[in-house]
Amino acid sequence: MKKLVAVLDSTLSIFCVLLTVVLVACVIWQVFSRYVLGVPSTLTDELARFLFIWVGLMGAAYTLGQNKHLAMDFLLMKLDGRANSLLKLVISLACVVFAGVVMLYGGGGLMLKTLSMGQISPALGIQMGMVYLAIPLSGFIMLVYLFRDILSALNGFFGD
Repeated sequence: MKKLVAVLDSTLSIFCVLLTVVLVACVIWQVFSRYVLGVPSTLTDELARFLFIWVGLMGAAYTLGQNKHLAMDFLLMKLDGRANSLLKLVISLACVVFAGVVMLYGGGGLMLKTLSMGQISPALGIQMGMVYLAIPLSGFIMLVYLFRDILSALNGFFGD
């Protein structure tokens, strides 16, 4: 499990950095073409929007995996031992429900429905389902990290 998470961490971090670099390049070109050339680029405008979606969702999955997401952890800091592990388990299970139901199931359904309808983006002409693929993919990655967290919490609960 540790090896899988390590590979996922490095792959996801590189992917997020690459997406961000392309996103920044698109925005710089958009500003340059609009204000210097006087002809805004519709392709980079749409691409930047789609990249922003992907960076946000993949970054959220990566952040969850690094335990760097926004959290109110004052209760976790007050608890120790089995109580701390139990609360971590409950939090992880609640996150599993969200990532599994909303992101993986709901986002996957949205992606498949959009692909079956053949909706394409106006400027780039790509399938919108490929843009929406970020939702279930992010949910799946979150589930991998949450599975690791659940195993760790169970180990802490039963290991004491």
